[in-house]
Amino acid sequence: MSQYIPFTDEQKLRAGDVDLEEFLLRRGEKLIVSGQEKRMASNHSITVRGNEWYDHATGKGGGPVSFVRSYYGLSYPEAVTMLLGGDAKTAYPSAKERKPAPLKEFALPEKYENMRRVFAYLVNTRHIDSTVVSYFEKRNLLYEDAKHHNCIFVGWDEEGIPRHAHARSSNSFEKPFRINIEGSDPRYSFHHIGTDDKLYVFEAPIDMLSFITLYPRNWREHSYVACCGTSIQPVIQTGAQMDCQKATVFLCLDNDKAGNMACERMAEEFGKAGIRTVRVAPQLKDWNDDLVVQQSQEVKPSWPVMYGP
Repeated sequence: MSQYIPFTDEQKLRAGDVDLEEFLLRRGEKLIVSGQEKRMASNHSITVRGNEWYDHATGKGGGPVSFVRSYYGLSYPEAVTMLLGGDAKTAYPSAKERKPAPLKEFALPEKYENMRRVFAYLVNTRHIDSTVVSYFEKRNLLYEDAKHHNCIFVGWDEEGIPRHAHARSSNSFEKPFRINIEGSDPRYSFHHIGTDDKLYVFEAPIDMLSFITLYPRNWREHSYVACCGTSIQPVIQTGAQMDCQKATVFLCLDNDKAGNMACERMAEEFGKAGIRTVRVAPQLKDWNDDLVVQQSQEVKPSWPVMYGP
């Protein structure tokens, strides 16, 4: 049984105000910029901002105390003690001490005059079919930005207005850079709307394009969405845009802990709405890993194993 510690009201308030970004950095965690939030490098499903956190895989979130209890498996007294710096003999700053960054209106990065670097990266390094890359380029869903020569994957709304952009570095020699452009509407991430009742769901745009390359038969008839994370919002929005009464949702997220947990969470949510889901997992961690291996071995891929009713 945990020892009872009579914390004062001031101590409880201070623990609840701890800046989780600074807390994690001081404890050796690495954070990845994701729009106005930071994503944990050790668990991509968890994002933090100020003194708030959210786990996109489990749908849980809250303040610093609940985070420490959930992530580190501590009791309430142990969590408060850690946040007050008792275990590390340090005081963590309050989120209120950090001035919030002003909100920016969404704007697409400036487009480069051509797409040679991005095209070469996606086709030669990632082994994505050139006709697939060209399809999305011609429809202004994919381009190369002028400043950094990143891959820019664009999400458009029903009115033909860009609402979301995901940037991914095209340099294969350095640590990969990926971020959702600030101000992006998470509902409208990179997607393709087809004509049938099949919706395929991915974490990253490159995995979506890799899957299409692996299984190209009648692909334009199907619908696809890359969540640029593990949020269910873009899946719901894409499903709403499809011209059918009810879609079958194929959950093709990564074959790792975060991806599998996100698939379970999405399947549960869609199940409540009476929507059929099927888990389609890559053999390796993600679909681009499968694509690169199969192309290097010159093996024609068989249809992946599906799990579901």
